[in-house]
Amino acid sequence: MTLLRDRPGTEDPLAEAWATPRGLAGSLTALNHKQVAQRFLITAFVFFALGGIQSLFMRWQLGSAESTFLDAQTYNELFTMHGTTMMFLFAVPVGEAFAMYVLPLMLGTRDLPFPRLTAFGYYIYVLGGIFLYASFFFGEVPDGGWFSYVPLTNGEYSPSSSIDFWLLGVTFVEIATIGGAIELVVLILRNRAPGMKISRMPLLAWNVLVTGVSIIFAFPPLVVASVLLELDRTVGTHFYDPATGGDALLWQHLFWFFGHPEVYIILLPGLGIVSTIVPVLARTRIVGYSLIAVSTVAIGILGFGVWVHHMFTTGLPQLGLAFFSLASLFIPIPSAIQISAWIATLWQGRVVWKTPLLYVVGFVVIFVAGGVTGVMVASVPFDQQAHDTYFVVAHFHYVLIGGMLFPVLAGLYFWFPKITGRLLSERSGKLSFWLTFVGFNLTFFPLHITGLQGMPRRVYTYAENTGWEPTQALSTIGSIVLTTGLLVTLGNVISSARYGEGAGDDPWGGETLDWWVSSPPPAYNFRAIPEVAGRSPLWDTQPFQPRYDPSTWQEELLEPPGQVRQTVLTSLLDAAPEEVVTLPKQSWWPLLMAAFLVLALGGVLVSVYPLSLAGLLGSVCVGIAWTWSREDGS
Repeated sequence: MTLLRDRPGTEDPLAEAWATPRGLAGSLTALNHKQVAQRFLITAFVFFALGGIQSLFMRWQLGSAESTFLDAQTYNELFTMHGTTMMFLFAVPVGEAFAMYVLPLMLGTRDLPFPRLTAFGYYIYVLGGIFLYASFFFGEVPDGGWFSYVPLTNGEYSPSSSIDFWLLGVTFVEIATIGGAIELVVLILRNRAPGMKISRMPLLAWNVLVTGVSIIFAFPPLVVASVLLELDRTVGTHFYDPATGGDALLWQHLFWFFGHPEVYIILLPGLGIVSTIVPVLARTRIVGYSLIAVSTVAIGILGFGVWVHHMFTTGLPQLGLAFFSLASLFIPIPSAIQISAWIATLWQGRVVWKTPLLYVVGFVVIFVAGGVTGVMVASVPFDQQAHDTYFVVAHFHYVLIGGMLFPVLAGLYFWFPKITGRLLSERSGKLSFWLTFVGFNLTFFPLHITGLQGMPRRVYTYAENTGWEPTQALSTIGSIVLTTGLLVTLGNVISSARYGEGAGDDPWGGETLDWWVSSPPPAYNFRAIPEVAGRSPLWDTQPFQPRYDPSTWQEELLEPPGQVRQTVLTSLLDAAPEEVVTLPKQSWWPLLMAAFLVLALGGVLVSVYPLSLAGLLGSVCVGIAWTWSREDGS
């Protein structure tokens, strides 16, 4: 690998070109990927905390039979907002946020390809979340479940505006997610360091690439479904009304065509985080790189063939159910390949048992357990017995928390030194892991038993003679232990950010380019864009002859004309340098665009359509100005 370190000096045109102005205006117009990604991360964890508080209220209600802690309406509202928060406001955005921060560093580039799109995505994400939670202040909290099945959510059975809050807010957040996916796909395909062929990409990049493509195909159907339901509710169309030629199952097909790929959209960044941490803390190269990459693509493809897995009890033809059951039985195979590769890597390496690796091992144990129950519900006869029971609740929490939360916490402990320049406390980290791991299993494993005993999901209370109270009480105790473990991590983060031990540039002995730059990284990431010749640039000790003439891109990047922000664009497969591109520096347009779109949504919510029209016209004007203004300082 060829690379230049940062040079000392007080006058640095490159640093000046990439600096963000101080003050509120500078903060609101900031476009640097690290700043925006940190905002995504913090906001996602705030929403995670809100969703967790809602779950604790529900757990307390279900901890004893015939409890009156919550009434039925409040429980339905908390149940809906908990699921919506975790699925739409935390699980997917937190994976994109990690990718937005880490991948430009890993790939050896200076920023994301469309910085204004990144900022716009953040603003509509946070405003969409605020829009959803504003329903609490108006007494119109969504109560139709995080899946909003019709006909329960049509105008006849849900005449209030609560479902409109859900439909409009979720649609807003989905647009942010799609924008982030486009950004990351282009980054991975066209902004890799020279020499980083597609076969040399970090495995995290493979996972995020498949995730991004999956989002681009899976999320638009939900946007369409939400728009159609909102039209049914406000305009009087009949897309989901069987009495007038519509079809209530159309919602389920559109929702789960999004919903089951979303499981893997949530899972894949976590798998990439694990594939990044395992070789570093095993002190050896990953086993089966090509197999892991191929299995990642296979998961993305198979994920689109199993959505009817959620509809085995809807009366669809048995032949169709058999096809989707078979697809559901195939999908654990590529996941098993990756798990086998991680185990083999740990087996042949010299393992360093740091906190990130503990969370990785915890993830493997929990995810395998969730996979086993997934194979069980892939069987049509079993699913028809377990459907809509607490067995399914236990299963998807094992898959989603095992597949997402534990890798995210592993990534937090792993990259926190890079983000802040300080190490998290190992003592607190290991304590938090064991509390989180034990608390999680104590919370959700008993629910398998409760489900097999026949307890339906989505009920707010139950009778004493059902026999469900012991397992529900145990689950409630487990939720307190789990929360304690997460609070230990929160305290560790807050304390270490201020008082933690200095980390240095590379405390783990990493293999990828993100560990070459300083901690925290400079605004421009790399003074000179590196050229790489292998999959592990920092572990490659053999000298190599650079393939590309650095004068074709390095000189202009080192001394940018007019203090502009520049990076290099590379070819799709071989990552050959093609041209130097200029990026925008600061912009008000993303915030203004998001504000006008919120105005349009508010007009729809309160049925003041001139307000909506004003918001749309404003967004069109901003879009035109956005398109024609370069904002690159040239």
